[in-house]
Amino acid sequence: MELIEKLQPIKKPLMVLGTSSGAGKSLTVTAIGRILKNLEEEPIPFKGQNMSNNAWVDWNGGEMAYSQALQAFACGIIPSSEMNPILLKPQGNSISEVIHLGKSAGITTAKNYYKDWFIPGWEVIKKGLNSIYERHPNCRLIIEGAGSPVEMNLIHRDLTNLKVAKYLEANCILVTDIERGGVFAQIIGTLELMKPEEKKLIKGIIINRFRGDLSLFEEGKKWIESKTQIPVLGIIPWLDDKFPPEDSLDLLERKANIINPEIKVGIIKLPSISNFSDFDPLENEESTLIEWIKESQNLNQFDFLILPGSKQTIKDQLFLESSGLSKNIKEYSKTNGNIFGICGGLQMLGTILEDPFFKEGSIGDSEKLTKGIGLLPLKTTFLQKKITRQINSESIWPNLTEINGFEIHNGETKLDRSQDTCKTKPIFKDLDLGWYKENIQGGFIAGTYIHGIFENDDWRDHYLNLIRKSKNLPLLDKKTRSYKIKRESIIDNLANEFKKHLNISSLLT
Repeated sequence: MELIEKLQPIKKPLMVLGTSSGAGKSLTVTAIGRILKNLEEEPIPFKGQNMSNNAWVDWNGGEMAYSQALQAFACGIIPSSEMNPILLKPQGNSISEVIHLGKSAGITTAKNYYKDWFIPGWEVIKKGLNSIYERHPNCRLIIEGAGSPVEMNLIHRDLTNLKVAKYLEANCILVTDIERGGVFAQIIGTLELMKPEEKKLIKGIIINRFRGDLSLFEEGKKWIESKTQIPVLGIIPWLDDKFPPEDSLDLLERKANIINPEIKVGIIKLPSISNFSDFDPLENEESTLIEWIKESQNLNQFDFLILPGSKQTIKDQLFLESSGLSKNIKEYSKTNGNIFGICGGLQMLGTILEDPFFKEGSIGDSEKLTKGIGLLPLKTTFLQKKITRQINSESIWPNLTEINGFEIHNGETKLDRSQDTCKTKPIFKDLDLGWYKENIQGGFIAGTYIHGIFENDDWRDHYLNLIRKSKNLPLLDKKTRSYKIKRESIIDNLANEFKKHLNISSLLT
């Protein structure tokens, strides 16, 4: 497709920039997307470049950041990788995998990224924009920036903030987080570092995460408007609903508010953890408490353990060994403990991890063949080509039900015939998607390649009921509210709160 050098959208795009990372850009785009959907507009989210291992796979097998998928859900549309044309997936040591329009394009160091990938990256961003506008000419893009738009050492090679804003002549909103402190300096400093033609694009300011009486900031609002000549469009109060963090470091900052939980889940905080949105359905279970485990400890306090996905399975397996967590997990398995692995977690539960092409974190020939934890008789070989696809299957265990989700992995996993495999059974009718076996003392060791497995309500209820039954707890009612319906309710609540405190009507020209 021939690229269009100058786009002329029918409806003025909105762009959400932030004074810093974590200012609230993602949630603001999510809320505005739902607000505009309710106004019967055609909003479409867009983020030119994102850096995250929390990914989603579209219906064409393309990878994109989960935050843009969530924003698409808020807009009432099916996510597509063109909404996030560049995804950088960190692998540690300042190395990232580069995803262009859903497909792996190569590996780069941070030092070489802007030298080697800036020009092709900008073309990919324009291609994503053109693709959206060709299919949705009447849409209104809701664009998310990344980090701060005025990192002066990077601004000349920043692909996804002011370059996109100027290219589309977008109406820009500057979001700042008052919870962090220094909100006046954040706003004034950010605007002062912009060029005059960039500052003109800023049409409004949002103060995010305000605690207490909003009227107490009225004088502050007047000062900001007088100093900047830019209207404060809204002061958004602190909101308690849980949303997926983009950065895995944020996981440790999420505080549980469940008192006397019936089920306690421990999730191993792997250094290269990926796809942690897999556990949002568990976080939204009213009787289930999640705790993140990052160091060796007695694990018997947990009703079940989860080994999550990993961007670097070999590296994370070596971490489990060196930290003592591998030993802890084996000891836990000797009780009636339940263990569940997803993707890389499934691979680590096996006996052998073979990495002939150095795809999953092995450093030299000595690490091409690595022992897994050894709780399932499975051998994984990491291949050159990644598998990315949506999944529609049917489970055999713990019940017969339809399953939806997606795969993102390099490895091919088979039963290790050098081990006793007679007690290991497939979880799904598609036999290579997951396996389980019963512990000697009761409980189950299981794992699957399917991300989003816990979003399947019937499957999740039956799995949790295995554990509830072992604790003599009443079984979950099969009529419990669907997680996806609950997610919609959370997005609606977010949008309603923003709508109460935010006026963007002047920007919808």
